Amino acid sequence: MIDLILIIPVLISFFTTLFLMPFWIKKARDIGLLWEEMNKINAEKVAGSGGIIAVLGFIVGTLIYIAYRVFYLQASNDFLIAIFALITVILILAGIGLVDDLLGWQRGGLSIRSRLILILFAAVPLVVINAGESSFSLPFLGTFNLGIFYPLIIIPIGIVGAATTFNMLAGYNGLEAGQGILLLSALGFAAYITGNSWLAFVSLLMIICLLAFLLYNLNPSKVFPGDSLTYAIGGLIAIIAILGNLERLAVFIYIPYILEVFFKLRGGLKKQSFGKPNKDGTLDLRYNKIYGLEHLSIWLMKYFGIKPTENKVVYSIWAFQFLIIIIGFILFKGIFT
Repeated sequence: MIDLILIIPVLISFFTTLFLMPFWIKKARDIGLLWEEMNKINAEKVAGSGGIIAVLGFIVGTLIYIAYRVFYLQASNDFLIAIFALITVILILAGIGLVDDLLGWQRGGLSIRSRLILILFAAVPLVVINAGESSFSLPFLGTFNLGIFYPLIIIPIGIVGAATTFNMLAGYNGLEAGQGILLLSALGFAAYITGNSWLAFVSLLMIICLLAFLLYNLNPSKVFPGDSLTYAIGGLIAIIAILGNLERLAVFIYIPYILEVFFKLRGGLKKQSFGKPNKDGTLDLRYNKIYGLEHLSIWLMKYFGIKPTENKVVYSIWAFQFLIIIIGFILFKGIFT
């Protein structure tokens, strides 16, 4: 039975994000932390890096949840070690993302090498506690135990891979936050069904913060998330997968991002995901070739005689992600038994 006390951290996470966001937007405007609306013509610039407020709401709610587990449920130290490692990773990733934002994505931000090294460092808290299960099974091949190689290799690869690729499928109002809600909902549900209720609740806290953020980020957006949020969401997705032993499901439902990586590699990691805006609010392809799922969505809509708009691109990617999640649950239904 769900304890009604848990409503408290959920509400605090939501309202922390909801009420502090206007202050961030005002401050960002005051200091000139403004980014262009790349999918609109002559649109007013939008406050950047607002995702840091959503991360703050998540941290506050998670700390209250820890207090609930410690003082009310008298949880074990194993839980505390894991959840504080999770918080540490998220804070490091959000900090790296904020630095990247402040340096300016249009001016290159952090170099790729610097970004990878810093995000690799963010994985250390999970490595030192030997998070997750090093054993896994494959159909027809049996069970394998990676031993020390799991924390030293698999965990860093998971954190770096998820954090650095989540911000590739981005650049459209509401896209990143909506994707985070879908992916964390899927993994949170899987964690709950498999007996990891605390991981499910942590997922819920971030989902709630993203819902509050989305109220300001939907088209027309008042604030953009920035890498401070996308790195944190990508990292949290990897953490839930690692701690919940949901790696196979997580990799599968991450297919849209795997495809996005291939599209971006096709453009030498230099082609942007934005469309080419028209005066009537529709979008055209920015390039002669497709360098992202966003471009593919625009191309498909034009092919079928649908006028592409920013909202339609976002909704189509959300629909694709939802379909992948449903297929993932069907293919990996064995993890729930």
